[in-house]
Amino acid sequence: MPANNQFGTVDFIVRLVFAAALVLLSYNPSEYSFYSWAINSESARMVYKAIAGILLLIGWVIYLRATINSLGIVGITLTGALLGCLVWLLIEWKLFDPNDINALTWVILLVIAFMLAIGMSWSHIRKQMSGQYDTDEIEN
Repeated sequence: MPANNQFGTVDFIVRLVFAAALVLLSYNPSEYSFYSWAINSESARMVYKAIAGILLLIGWVIYLRATINSLGIVGITLTGALLGCLVWLLIEWKLFDPNDINALTWVILLVIAFMLAIGMSWSHIRKQMSGQYDTDEIEN
């Protein structure tokens, strides 16, 4: 983060890159994902699959908790609706064929990555827009 504690484009891009890595390492239509490796690879030892799976699960928990805490159900719904409409717009512009399941899967995975990156970033953006900080509720 910059010294003046401002949240910027680079900060969002870093969160997006990590979110995309998390999503695409977990599953993607190619053979290069945890899902494909865990299901199809008989040569890999189970301990490696367990460690990789736990690391991915940790990443998912971090991103999902931050997204849920930051956006809430209404925010997640609105963000999903906006991103869905942007995908619809890409289809209208004929930038990809929605009947191509492979292309549609990649787009959906990237939408999920964007949603997670927005969730990880929203508290910072809201603080800059309103001057108000988000805090976590601590149970006694």
